[in-house]
Amino acid sequence: MTSDLHRLSATELARGLQSRSLTAEAVARACLARVAERDGELKAWVHVDADQVLAQARALDQGPVRGLLHGLPIGVKDVFDTHDMPTQYGSPIYAGHRPSVDAAPVALAREAGALLLGKTATTEFSTFQASPTRNPRNVKHTPGGSSSGSCAAVGSDMVPLAFGAQTAASIIRPAAYCGVVGYKPSFGFISRVGVKALSDTLDTIGCVARTVDDVALFAAALSGDKTLADLPVIQQPLRVGLCKPHADKLLPETHAAMELAAKKLSAAGAKVVKIALSPDHAQLTQAHIDIMAFETARALSDERQRHGDHISTGLRGVIDKGLQMNYTHYAAQLRYVEETRATLPALYARCDVLLAPSAAGEAPLFEAGTGDPTWCRMWTLLGLPCVHLPFTHGPQGLPVGLQAIGPMHADRATLAAAAWMMQKLRG
Repeated sequence: MTSDLHRLSATELARGLQSRSLTAEAVARACLARVAERDGELKAWVHVDADQVLAQARALDQGPVRGLLHGLPIGVKDVFDTHDMPTQYGSPIYAGHRPSVDAAPVALAREAGALLLGKTATTEFSTFQASPTRNPRNVKHTPGGSSSGSCAAVGSDMVPLAFGAQTAASIIRPAAYCGVVGYKPSFGFISRVGVKALSDTLDTIGCVARTVDDVALFAAALSGDKTLADLPVIQQPLRVGLCKPHADKLLPETHAAMELAAKKLSAAGAKVVKIALSPDHAQLTQAHIDIMAFETARALSDERQRHGDHISTGLRGVIDKGLQMNYTHYAAQLRYVEETRATLPALYARCDVLLAPSAAGEAPLFEAGTGDPTWCRMWTLLGLPCVHLPFTHGPQGLPVGLQAIGPMHADRATLAAAAWMMQKLRG
C-alpha cells in the first residue's frame, strides 16, 4: 500500500492525511521514489531537494492538520516565485535566481498545508521555446507547453497536484497531451501576484491533477471559495453545447472524440446540441495573438534591453511584433473583446457548458515543438473557466480529450458539469 501511494488521487490522499491514517512523510517518500524512477527520462523537474521535502513532511506530521491541502505533495511550475527554492522562469537569464518571497498562490498553498515537492519545468517565460521535458505516455512526443513539467509530473504519477499558468494554452494543451485533468479558472479567480508576468489581460493561474475533484480541491484552498471542495451533483439534464472552432484544422482523432462525447453524453441523459459560434467570435484568435504580443513585449522590457542575447529567436519575434504594434490597434482589440464578451449570455442561454477541442489531436513529436494553441486562445482571451477532460486515445495510443468551458465566474457549476461529464465519458 505504501509503495503505491503515489498513484492515488489528491482527494484520496487528502482523506487519509486529514484523518491521520496516512502520514505526509510516507506520501512524500512514495512520490520521491517515483521521481527517482521516472524523471531521468522525462525531465519534468528542475529542482527537487529530497532532504528538504522530508523535513517539511515530518514537521507537518508532528503538527496540527493545517488545511485542505495538508500533506499533499505539489509541483510548482517554475514561473512561480518560491522563497526556499530557485526560480528561473525557464530562461538562462535567471540561472541561480533565488526570490526572497513566495508567489501569493504558493504562500496560500503552504498555508493550507501543502508539501511543495519541487519546481517543475516550464518553457521560456511560459511562451514557446520548449523545455527538455518529454511526454510521459511516449517520450518521443512533446508534453506540450508551457506547463510541461507539471503535466508530465502528474501524468507519470510523480505528484498528484501541480500548479499551472495559462496565457494562451499553457494548462489545457499540455493536459491534453499528457492525459491529465487541467483547470484554467475564470480570469483572476486565483491570485497571480509573484508569478512571472507576460500579459495583464491574459495570465491566469490554475492547476493540473488526475480528477476534476482534485483540481476543485486545489482551487478551493487557493481561491477562497471553499465550496469547491464539495461540488454539487448534477440533478437536471445537463445542456451540453458541442462547439468546433477551426474545425478544418482538427485531426481525425478529435473529430472522433467529439462524436464519441455526443453519443455517450446523450445516452447518459444530457441534452446535446451543436453550437456554431457567431461572426462576433471570428477574430478572437487573432485578437489574442495581438494582445499577447503587445503586452509580452512590455512585460519583458528589462530582459529585452539587458539580456536580449539570451532570448530565443521565437520569443524575440513575438516581442518585435508587439513593439511594432501601435496602441490604437491594441486598444481596438481590447474593445472588440469586451463587445464579444457581452454576447456570451446569449450563447449560454442555449447550454450550461460548452464542450470543445483542447488541441488539434494527439501530441506531436518532440522535435515539432509544443503544439498549436489555436483551440485555447479565444477562451483564454474571454476569461472563461476551462477544464480539460481526458477520456480517449488517438491512432498512436496517445491521450485525446475535450475541454468543458463555462460562463465567466461560474467555476463551481463548470467544475460540477465537468465532473459529471468525465464520469460518463470514461464509463
